[in-house]
Amino acid sequence: MTSDIKSIPAPDHEYRKLGMSDASGNQGRGGLEGMSGAPRLSIDLIDAPAYLVNQRFELEWANDLAFNEIFEGRVTNIADISDRNIFKFLLKSHKLLAAEDRDSLLRFHLSIAKRRLTKASIFALNKDLNADDVANLAELHDQIDQDGLDGSSYQRISLNLAASGQRAKYFEIFVLFFREGIFFSYHRAIESPDLLLQVLSRRDIVIRDVLKRRQPYLTDVAVLVADLQDSTKICAELPPEQYFQLINDIWQAMERKQRQHYATHGKHVGDGVLYYFLPQPDTNYVLNALTCAWDMHETMASINREWERKKNWLNRLVLNIGLHVGQEWFGTLQTSTHFEFTVLGDTVNTAARLSDFARTGSIWASKNFLGKLTEGERASVRYGVRRNDVSGHDILVTETYSRIGNLVDLENPQYMKLKDISNLAVTEIVDFERALPAVNLRN
Repeated sequence: MTSDIKSIPAPDHEYRKLGMSDASGNQGRGGLEGMSGAPRLSIDLIDAPAYLVNQRFELEWANDLAFNEIFEGRVTNIADISDRNIFKFLLKSHKLLAAEDRDSLLRFHLSIAKRRLTKASIFALNKDLNADDVANLAELHDQIDQDGLDGSSYQRISLNLAASGQRAKYFEIFVLFFREGIFFSYHRAIESPDLLLQVLSRRDIVIRDVLKRRQPYLTDVAVLVADLQDSTKICAELPPEQYFQLINDIWQAMERKQRQHYATHGKHVGDGVLYYFLPQPDTNYVLNALTCAWDMHETMASINREWERKKNWLNRLVLNIGLHVGQEWFGTLQTSTHFEFTVLGDTVNTAARLSDFARTGSIWASKNFLGKLTEGERASVRYGVRRNDVSGHDILVTETYSRIGNLVDLENPQYMKLKDISNLAVTEIVDFERALPAVNLRN
């Protein structure tokens, strides 16, 4: 049995020799893209089974060779992403069942998963496996020596996937790590290793091509929509270059929060932001959305102070934020030169309406949203609805919700757009106390 795990070095001089971009993005000479009439670098040049899994090891994309040779068509027509766990497909593949190095292949995938998931999380994501498969995975998981894998963005292993007793059929399996997921490709015989390394080393090309081809899938999702209050008024008051500077200041500051809390950027019509939060390993995607919203709220206070000093004006810069959850289709919309992530369904529209409802920089969330938090997570949130007491004073009634229709006059033209969510139970997020990061003990 062969199980030779290697990291693939990619020094700058190798990039230049093969005509790839080096770490600074410079293009070397002599590569395919520099040759007259040469094909554009693309994952189409990888003539081998290849697939992408997300950080929960759910299959997001596979080429035809992977469908036929690895998964035997089992992935077809499985819409719910939670039903596409890679270990289930590898365990059920008849072609892999008799492979000489089948256990090594499973162990290799588990070793990569172990870098991201606890043992309990791996098996929680594979709860529909039978007892024999669970026992097999558990035994392989416990055999893993994590020292065999370093922190490289590339990994490689050589395995014999021929049936036991038959002529050896070795594959070089390359693995690339991205923020968006983990890319695997199986190569029987590398006739052009320079070409293969050229494609794999251009990580931007690999992930761009894969994400553009990824099929839509059904998934749980939390949605955050944030709008700059009085943006039309502020735009009218500022010179164009200063207004663009303001919006860019906001977007750049929020992008850091987006990445920190595992959000995917969606397209927002206007000056605000739209983020999607998908299930993640070992974190609650709904808590990620709430934490991101609160961080954005605090960040805007800093931006407001900065622009007050700069302009000496009376405007108050705030983001009005809406949060909602649902199960929707997640995919990409694209042209030949551009693609963007999108969610189809009412969840985005509802979050946008909540953003419209919110005023003075408040954060409003649906009852369903807070219901997705654990009891302990919800205990860190101060939330409620402001009511008028008998003397007309505004008071906060904590840990309560209200229907939108009971909070505003829907016949008022200002609120008519909220009629489609008039029965939605909502609450205001008033304060949020972050829990200390948990110590993640791998076992």
